[in-house]
Amino acid sequence: MALSWKLVIDTANAAALADFWAAALDYEVEDPSALIEQLLAAGQLPEQAVAEHRGCKNFRGYAAIRHPDDPFDQHSGVGRGRRLLFQDVPEAKSGKNRLHLDIHGEPGGLDALVSRLEGLGATRVAEIDKGPAGHWWVMRDPEGNEFCAV
Repeated sequence: MALSWKLVIDTANAAALADFWAAALDYEVEDPSALIEQLLAAGQLPEQAVAEHRGCKNFRGYAAIRHPDDPFDQHSGVGRGRRLLFQDVPEAKSGKNRLHLDIHGEPGGLDALVSRLEGLGATRVAEIDKGPAGHWWVMRDPEGNEFCAV
């Protein structure tokens, strides 16, 4: 049985970073509006715990994205497969990532991939060319988290 998982990423702006990574990975931003409406109506969630982004209600300080082919709960909007959860934290990023994502493009399509990611708000850091062992770009997302475009 395949495991479901989520990688949690600390951020200064969960909704904006979720939008970036959803576009970068061709994932879907989760929409928990129905769950939030239920919790608000039942008095189990205060209004100040809710934020709206792109017409969807979300838990303030959180946003998630999921792989479009994975199942999700129809009532909550929460994915049951490969997910990234972004959560706002008070402290800024302070050093090199100990974990990063590699985004693989089409064979021979590194330049196009890097250009697309730059168009979404990523920045180039360093080009690495190891000949037959590989060629990639180290990049940063809009909040400075490193990843590689391969």
